[in-house]
Amino acid sequence: MIAYMLIVLGFLMRLIPHIPNAAPIAAIAIFAGATLNRKLVPWVPLAIMIASDLIIGMHDVVFYTWGAFMLIGIFGTRLKESRTPLGICGYAIGSALFFFAVTNFGVFLTWYPHTMQGFADCYIKAVPFFRTTLISNVVFSFVLFGVYDLAGRLVRETKYSRILLAD
Repeated sequence: MIAYMLIVLGFLMRLIPHIPNAAPIAAIAIFAGATLNRKLVPWVPLAIMIASDLIIGMHDVVFYTWGAFMLIGIFGTRLKESRTPLGICGYAIGSALFFFAVTNFGVFLTWYPHTMQGFADCYIKAVPFFRTTLISNVVFSFVLFGVYDLAGRLVRETKYSRILLAD
């Protein structure tokens, strides 16, 4: 149930007007990794990206973005053991750095001359987008984990705990 809700949330958040690179996909991937069955984790961000990219439009580096989000989710499974505010913040920051490195490498390979200057130009021109990615990853991660933990406390002793607190 949670996996479906995350997919719908991520899909809708990519479609509504927003600041460029301020979508919650990395946060959803981290959250999925920390809360869902390991078999589902990579499929949640992939489903969001495929469904929304089919509407928004495909681009030359989709496999880098899709793959990066899938790996971020898999890395997020390490939060299952120790889900602390510091860990969540670390994963949010780490996912922004990882996404920046992987996707801009794809941009470099696709759109820039394969020289050191082309490599440098690609990453330097991407820096303004990184700030938004970093901030949104941290904010959305804390919102997702915070809402989930609050909901878990509210339903812990009710019949809904089986739905919300199950893998």
